[in-house]
Amino acid sequence: MFFSLKSRLIAFIVVLFVLSFGTLSFLLFTESRTVIRSYIESSALEKMEEYGSYVDMVQMQIYDVASLVFNSDMAKNWDNAIRDPSLPEGEKMLANLAMSRFLTQATNSYTSISDVSVYRRNGLRIGSENQVANDPAFMQESWYRNFFTSGDHWLAAHTDQHERVRDHGNPVVSLLMPLGTFHHATAQNVMKVNVSESYFLEPLSRIHLAKNSTIFLLNEQGSPILSQQAHELGARAIAEIDRIRNGPIKSGVVYLTNDEGQRDILVHKKLGRTGWMLAGLAPEKELYSSLHKLQSTILVVTVVLILVSLFAAAWLSYGVTKPLTRLVLAMRQVQRGAFDQADSLLPPDKNVKSEVSYVISTFRYMVSRLRQHIQNEFELKLLRQQAEYKALLMQINPHFMFNTLELVSSLAMQRRTEDTVQVIEDLGKMMRFSMNTSDDRVPLEEELAYVRHYISILQTRFGHKLGISITEEGKLDSLVMIKFILQPLIENAVKYSFQHQTTAQVDIRISRVDNRLHFSIADNGPGMPSEIIRKLQDPMAASQLEPILRSESWHIGLGNVIARCRLHYGALFAVHIRNGVQAGTCIELILPVQEEYHVQRIDR
Repeated sequence: MFFSLKSRLIAFIVVLFVLSFGTLSFLLFTESRTVIRSYIESSALEKMEEYGSYVDMVQMQIYDVASLVFNSDMAKNWDNAIRDPSLPEGEKMLANLAMSRFLTQATNSYTSISDVSVYRRNGLRIGSENQVANDPAFMQESWYRNFFTSGDHWLAAHTDQHERVRDHGNPVVSLLMPLGTFHHATAQNVMKVNVSESYFLEPLSRIHLAKNSTIFLLNEQGSPILSQQAHELGARAIAEIDRIRNGPIKSGVVYLTNDEGQRDILVHKKLGRTGWMLAGLAPEKELYSSLHKLQSTILVVTVVLILVSLFAAAWLSYGVTKPLTRLVLAMRQVQRGAFDQADSLLPPDKNVKSEVSYVISTFRYMVSRLRQHIQNEFELKLLRQQAEYKALLMQINPHFMFNTLELVSSLAMQRRTEDTVQVIEDLGKMMRFSMNTSDDRVPLEEELAYVRHYISILQTRFGHKLGISITEEGKLDSLVMIKFILQPLIENAVKYSFQHQTTAQVDIRISRVDNRLHFSIADNGPGMPSEIIRKLQDPMAASQLEPILRSESWHIGLGNVIARCRLHYGALFAVHIRNGVQAGTCIELILPVQEEYHVQRIDR
């Protein structure tokens, strides 16, 4: 049963679904826990950092108001007026009203301040908005007595029965400061700066760790500053907060086990200005409740998908095994060399919708490329043989030989012995290079040496009528190329330049740019017809080799050079031909850079 590909495929898909979804469920739950935990920790600390900056800003305003009142001349003049026993009561009342107006101005200068009041030990209370009252009832308040005995400066959220101007009786957080002296025990006046509790509570309520999470703003003793109950934290959380408050750690996350045996997350941050502390507590199970639901959903989906996979595996196996069988038959035909029969056995080409169809499409493309490669290799071998043969014939071209021999004879008759020897030596080296037909590729320096011997003979023959320059740029050492590329181009440039004028100028430039080798031959001839330029630059010209191979000319020519380069280098070869503005033609061949001993194969 399991020897069948179809059966094995069905069993494999079922097992794959079970393992993959089971593993996915486990990994997803584990990794999601880690990601959520990391996100909650960083997000909570970031939000607490923002809220801490906000609290610091509010505290700064409170201290600024207290400093403004403490250091003002108005407060000092008022205190002196109240202390003066000789001052009439009317004058003292005017001083009280002036002090109230000053407190009103100070309150209006800061948006977070709801009220500023001054309490005197003789029962006098002065607040903003012209509040002047002699009511010693405030002296019985616990905050008033605690200030003189213990010096507690911050007062947690409370409702002040004596101040109902701007806060309308709502809870306020207050700063208590002595006025006229720095020591609380000797102070005659107590300044009370009130900030509405909502100013602290509203931004704090926007920080959420979980649905039932609670965030507390605690004072230096660990007691809540706002209208919150400390027992909501739990005994273990309170003990941990006390340990953190007395320790060096500024902020962090702690995992606790509550009284019910469940894990809680405690996020804390100390506020540096007053020693206050932010502490947030959230049940861990609430953070991962959605994750547990997702895990259950994945298990249900896994079961459903296993059932669906049984049907899908049968359908998929049929769609895989049938084309694979035809592909195997086609491969056997390719082994025998029957490419046409192999192509007929392959399924028809359709849109690539699966890996199997992609494999079949790729195999069809490979067969086509293999056939083309075999054809190209055959044509390349034939062209190489023909090109080498025609290049050899060119070197024993009777016209070139006769012209050179006549040049040698003329030089001998003129008794120009050195020139005669030089021409004979150059001709001999050219013949030796031409007869070496072991490989179509030669080192670049040998090709350039062959060209220089040829140019030397031309310059001796034409003298000052011919100007030829060779410029080399870039690193050209240890490079190879196919031979007999430059000499035919130079021959054409000299030939056509002399046909229309008495002097010829040929500029040759060899340069290396990145991984490309550039050969540029420019002349001052009449230029090349645009139709010929178009045909020579046509990439499809490489497939039209028969007219070139059957050519009976005594030189290879520009068309043969371009055809050989295209067959040898493929798409890596490029040719640019352009006529000058007034006259002349510039031919640029661009070949891939090939290092010596690394030219066996070229990616076309």
